[in-house]
Amino acid sequence: MEYKWKALSVTSVGSLMSAIDSTVVLLALVPITQDLHADYITIVWVVIAYLLASTSLVLSLGRMGDMYGRKKIYNLGFIVFTIGSLLAALSLNGIQLVIYRAIEGIGSAMMIANSLAIISTAFPINERGKAFGINSIVWATGNILGIVLGGFIITYTSWRWIFLINIPIGIFGTVWAWKTLKETKATNTKESFDISAAIAFTLGILLIQLGVTDGLLYGWNSLSSIASFALSPFPFIFFVIWETKYAKDPIIDIKLFFGNKMFSTSTITAVLQSLAMFAVNFLLLFYLEGIFGLSVLTASYLIIPMALVNAIIGPIGGRLTDKYGPRIISTLGLAFQSVAILMLSFMNSSTPLWYVAFTEGIFGIGGGLFWPSNTSAVMSGAPKGKYGAASGILSTFRNTGMILSFAVALSAIASKLPPQIVYQLFVGTLSSKLDINTAATYLSAQSYAYHISFGLLVLSIVLSLMRPSKSKIQNIEENIKTQQKIPVQ
Repeated sequence: MEYKWKALSVTSVGSLMSAIDSTVVLLALVPITQDLHADYITIVWVVIAYLLASTSLVLSLGRMGDMYGRKKIYNLGFIVFTIGSLLAALSLNGIQLVIYRAIEGIGSAMMIANSLAIISTAFPINERGKAFGINSIVWATGNILGIVLGGFIITYTSWRWIFLINIPIGIFGTVWAWKTLKETKATNTKESFDISAAIAFTLGILLIQLGVTDGLLYGWNSLSSIASFALSPFPFIFFVIWETKYAKDPIIDIKLFFGNKMFSTSTITAVLQSLAMFAVNFLLLFYLEGIFGLSVLTASYLIIPMALVNAIIGPIGGRLTDKYGPRIISTLGLAFQSVAILMLSFMNSSTPLWYVAFTEGIFGIGGGLFWPSNTSAVMSGAPKGKYGAASGILSTFRNTGMILSFAVALSAIASKLPPQIVYQLFVGTLSSKLDINTAATYLSAQSYAYHISFGLLVLSIVLSLMRPSKSKIQNIEENIKTQQKIPVQ
């Protein structure tokens, strides 16, 4: 087997583990709440802690992979994630579970920061779309397995098994990665890791995300939320000034990265798409619970069409990207998702369930076209010696977009519904349908949230069309190679 396929198999194991974990945890919030006697704030943090840890650290860990070896950092990610999963399964209370979920997030950040870099190094530029398309199959399969396994675990066993299932996958992934991956890092350099920049960037991301989280939990007028947002610009200002004027070995070569139109437009497009789309499934679950009275598990089955179609279309989208370039394919994917989000905005209390499943299928088409093509564009716009940092930038911005999307959606709902009902929808303990008046209020808030998402997708389409065409992509990597100062083995 060629090395590129071995490398893809390693990153696929990590993607599968992360995808299963992210889906199955959401389905297990009810038994976790009951067994650990956790309150609303703690349960929200079970979800948020993972995203906070993985988002705030991924940029620095990507840079560390470039410097010290992507194999080392990626493999360590497997180990940390596996340990975090074991500890989470043994949690005695909600606070412990939040802490151990954060440890899982650290392990995930190590893998996320370097997985795209490993794939981009292993595959030539004209095959990366295919590679990322195959990787999208793994993510979609993980989402489906998460729903199926979650249903089985919740029905027949303890919620602790949602974390224990990560143990064998993590052990296999650790061994397979250690035996398979080739070490790829900068050589013949005396570069140092810029600790000041890393701390500043991480602090800025944390403040933004804490502001969002505190706003959701305590209200947007709370002192903690206002203070977090007010302080967040200062670390970023320091980061930019330090990186451009004083850093000896900057984490981000700002002129190189953001002077590259392919990289910058593709990254911003990814941010807007995640900001628009991440909360869609949360809102769909709320809709199916509150309007149709479905359980959270039954409602989750209606998300399967999106994952299934995504798994089918992803490889096709990747191959089309290799042939026609990312601009056309990414934009087409965003167009499909825009149509789907508009369809969701028209849903009401009499919308048939087949309509929901059909719309999810359209989302799957859009995601299968967009993700591999846009990711290929981002990585093709980065220099080979900086793939880890490029992967870190993309993952950081996308994850931040996800958290903000989560905040926008919940804020739209929380502004219209009593806190107790929002909590029941989020955890999945709503015992019956919403009454007529409350349902009408909820549908109005949901439609408003979807219209915001639609506007963001339209903006992302405009940006997607601004990126270079396929005829220019082959020249990008050649131009970047001439700018590189770091030889890579």
